[in-house]
Amino acid sequence: MIKTPTRRVSLEEFLQLPETEPASEYINSEIFHKPMPQGKHSRLQLQLANAVNNVVEAPKIALALPELRCTFGGYSIVPDVAVFAWQRIPVDDKGNIANAFNTYPDWIIEILSPEQSTTKVTRKILHCLNHGTSLGWLIDPEESGILVYPPHQQPIFLENESDILPVPDLVKDLHLTLGQLFAWLKL
Repeated sequence: MIKTPTRRVSLEEFLQLPETEPASEYINSEIFHKPMPQGKHSRLQLQLANAVNNVVEAPKIALALPELRCTFGGYSIVPDVAVFAWQRIPVDDKGNIANAFNTYPDWIIEILSPEQSTTKVTRKILHCLNHGTSLGWLIDPEESGILVYPPHQQPIFLENESDILPVPDLVKDLHLTLGQLFAWLKL
């Protein structure tokens, strides 16, 4: 993330600003621009959202949404993939999916870009866990590893191809190894 040199603004002021490309996030009264996704990041983001949705969307268990603004607990963040339990997906008065998600994701997945700060991304994941998220992943494509953040527990680092990736109960039918995940990068 790249910090934008601006005066401190309130969350309400931030939400009134025009959207940027790539997205901006509001963390601790500061505005940060997410880096523009690159090849590895985009591929993993697409495949993960599709893999989750293939298991949970049809039975209306959950929905994985890429690059969705989530505003809660004084932050406004845009996770790489945010997974929401079906009954927690905000809807408008017509019963359609809402545009504004003023709540935490049930599962947050972040994919580290080369110029991103691991500490800043970890801060986002911990904020989510402190507000109700049941699991966080921080995927590092360059290291071929994943830091898994369960709530109220020490993070787990997975680096072996045979490691089975822990998922929240919400998507318990998703079975994926670290090797399968990183195989999506091979063409």
